[in-house]
Amino acid sequence: MGKSTLFNCLSNAKAQAANFPFCTIDPNVGTITVPDERLTKLAELVKPQNILPTTVEIVDIAGLVKGASKGEGLGNKFLANIRECNAILHVLRCFDDPNVVHVDGSVDPVRDKEIIDTELQLKDLESIDTKIKKYERVAKSGSDKEAVKIYSVLSKFKQTLESGQSARACQVEESEMIHIADLHLLTIKPVMYVCNVDEASAKNGNNYVDAVKEAIKGENAELLIITAQMESEIAALETYEEKQMFLADMGLDEPGVNKLIKAAYRLLNLQTYFTAGEKEVRAWTIEKGFKAPQAAGVIHTDFEKGFIKAEVIGFNDYMKFGSEAACRDNGKLRVEGKEYIVADGDVMHFRFNV
Repeated sequence: MGKSTLFNCLSNAKAQAANFPFCTIDPNVGTITVPDERLTKLAELVKPQNILPTTVEIVDIAGLVKGASKGEGLGNKFLANIRECNAILHVLRCFDDPNVVHVDGSVDPVRDKEIIDTELQLKDLESIDTKIKKYERVAKSGSDKEAVKIYSVLSKFKQTLESGQSARACQVEESEMIHIADLHLLTIKPVMYVCNVDEASAKNGNNYVDAVKEAIKGENAELLIITAQMESEIAALETYEEKQMFLADMGLDEPGVNKLIKAAYRLLNLQTYFTAGEKEVRAWTIEKGFKAPQAAGVIHTDFEKGFIKAEVIGFNDYMKFGSEAACRDNGKLRVEGKEYIVADGDVMHFRFNV
């Protein structure tokens, strides 16, 4: 409850938000600017013509009813939409309000979470069972070692799902994940539970939030507390100053949606590097662990193909010395090659030829 209201706050797209369940039928897609104070600080030093933050895409998809894995409600459509996403933000109603209806007639976020989990797990089990059938006979004969290995991994996932746990809870080696990659399992996706609370619980949560925390122990999931109604009021304010005053009155340091975007960014295993020049200061999104040529390829594929070297300044060094020239003079501009793993916040220039 509250996911479309939150979606509206997060993105420039305006999803329909109404006081009845399953209001969203078609997925709404929005592009979100990732808030990053470092970009603002860099721009203050460089004074570029343009400032370009990085973005992530968020999709508001239809709610899920019991039996969706068997095609109930908008089940199949929902499951197809969720399969295309990289991570799941699961918004749970954690507030009492007699004026806001609940599809199941009462407020119980753990039950709501478990309904979704069960439907996704059943769908994953279906995918696992289909693949197991292909390998079972050969694996049991022992004649094909690769088939034995694949069957063993699939059996571990089957066991986990049949015990009522999500695929992400299955204990397997990183190298074994390749055997289920083609299945695009729904419950292997990283998940963040967003507890939508009332204003009084915005800072410290409530009993409903405590129950969710208990229920997700050992799930390797993130949890965030947010007040969708209040976020909606903040988003409607015109100026930065008005927003800051509102937050100060509520005893909060930043809008909840900012925390949500940053947490979602981490959940996706993403980080940011910057390019800085007179024309523009820009943030670029890469996966953690990207090497310099891969990071260059995010700007243009030619940069990756013809990569020669990268000039790198750490963000803190840039802040300390105040300019690229000063960093160079103080030996803080490094030249890195193809094997350099980009650090979060690096300010980079690439040398390449095509």
